[in-house]
Amino acid sequence: MALSCMRLSSRRAGAGLRVFGYATVSKASRPQENTSGDPVFRYVGRHKKPTHKVFVWGFSFTGALGIPSFVVPDSGRKSPRKYQLTPYRLDTAEQISSAACGYGFTLIASTTRDVIKLWGMGLNKDSQLGFQRTQHSRHQSYDFSLEPSPVALPLAEPLQTRVVQVACGRAHSLILTDREGVFSMGNNAYGQCGRPIVEDEVYSGSHTIHNMEVLDSRVVQVACGQDHSLFLTERGTVFACGWGADGQTGLGHHDVSARPLQVGGALCGVEVRQLSTYGDCSLAVSTDGRLFGWGNSEYRQLASVTESTQLNSPRLVPLAGCGKVVQAACGGTQVAILNERGQVFVWGYGILGKGPELSESSTPEMIPSALFGASEFHPAVAVTAVRCGLDHFAAVTDRGELFVWGKNVRGCLGIGKRDDQYFPWRVTVPGHVVDVACGVDHMVALVKSLL
Repeated sequence: MALSCMRLSSRRAGAGLRVFGYATVSKASRPQENTSGDPVFRYVGRHKKPTHKVFVWGFSFTGALGIPSFVVPDSGRKSPRKYQLTPYRLDTAEQISSAACGYGFTLIASTTRDVIKLWGMGLNKDSQLGFQRTQHSRHQSYDFSLEPSPVALPLAEPLQTRVVQVACGRAHSLILTDREGVFSMGNNAYGQCGRPIVEDEVYSGSHTIHNMEVLDSRVVQVACGQDHSLFLTERGTVFACGWGADGQTGLGHHDVSARPLQVGGALCGVEVRQLSTYGDCSLAVSTDGRLFGWGNSEYRQLASVTESTQLNSPRLVPLAGCGKVVQAACGGTQVAILNERGQVFVWGYGILGKGPELSESSTPEMIPSALFGASEFHPAVAVTAVRCGLDHFAAVTDRGELFVWGKNVRGCLGIGKRDDQYFPWRVTVPGHVVDVACGVDHMVALVKSLL
């Protein structure tokens, strides 16, 4: 890749903690020699407040990890690092509160009231990271950003408005704010950015960041599929736009929609609490714990409600014996749900987490709690969040531990090797994992740490 198309940095990132197994050792806790020759240990005090940190891992050559020296080695590194197989700390000046992984790019955001509150890194050929002006021309934009680069949002009140959440698709991004609605940027070939489709529009170097005027009330969650977008309002209604060939917009047809429209079908009169999509299948969880699905069912994601490989309108998905659903995660071919007891159920196609013998299921399969750390000494361990990448899963427990399983595409699982993982495996992250974002071949974790 040409240097003129990349944002470079000489700043070294990720220095600090050394990890040994599940223990973490910092400079402050290493033994220090005193005059008597006996080791002296220093420990973190009881009143020490945790700091917020960001860890990244997976495929680095797109720049999605935000570590420039992995792609263009500096004087201290002889060759590029194509894969980062374990969590690596990303230096960020702000406290990051939201992260999303697209197809080769990443967005991270802070709830700060500063003017800059959004950063992007990785592929930017469709301006999915906004207009990243080069140092040589105010009219030319970088096709890649190798470090977290500020994204300037066209906010009316930049000091008062906060970014609440970010979401990334194949080549488009959504940014949810608390005062000024939703902004979209990137590829809009199918109307996924919620604005009119312009034939032969050139997205590279585009200055277009669209502020959506949509919906019946304030948006509280956004979700990006491959080329479609979903929006959840505070009233519990769902809106969708973009590519609909598999029915993934849920609008009752298979056409594209360049304007967010309300999703009906079985969701009529239902109050939704959470949405999930990443490929071409979409899920919604209602406030009373029911699951609804639509879109692609080629991999048996919706086999319990349709024999077709496509469903263009939401249907209630029966989940006998699963309890009340509180969260759902939908990848390219696989589905996971989390119930109110902290139990995880999976189905679809791929590596589902119950060993190499289970690669396909149309009904929910519960993953034993023991695989998430429950034991005789800690019987009450519960999963608090489930996430899906394109071909893998992630789960965060109430103890702040991160477990992953699935296809280990380019080292995206962060388990220190490139082998696929057939059972949940704990990722060695130095700190209490708060949330995690999964992509195609990389991941980002938000962590609280005392070190």
